[in-house]
Amino acid sequence: MEKITLVLGASTKPERFSNKAIKRLQKLNYPVIALGLREDYIGELRILKGMPQDLGPVHTIALYLGAGNQKQYYDYIISLKPRRIIFNPGTINFELTALAQKNGIETINDCLLDMLNLGSY
Repeated sequence: MEKITLVLGASTKPERFSNKAIKRLQKLNYPVIALGLREDYIGELRILKGMPQDLGPVHTIALYLGAGNQKQYYDYIISLKPRRIIFNPGTINFELTALAQKNGIETINDCLLDMLNLGSY
């Protein structure tokens, strides 16, 4: 089974960390789904919007949304049943962390880019 990573908070702006993470995941041949505020593309990868279903088995959700913008996604995130959620710097949310852990989802407070660079992803 492929370990699909859903990047929540995807941006087309190259200077944004979500954009850098998507490109790095692709370079390392990780399957990635980009979810953002508007439909667009990062290279050939389509950015989806909303809360699409039928994404396949999502292994990891990498958050690039601040805590104040995450609440609307709580039920959606839990419904995807990821194995883990990575809270990147600036996204740590104790409420979502507790909810995820209650549902058997591992939570990690770390930088996805650092994890990829250090081989700890």
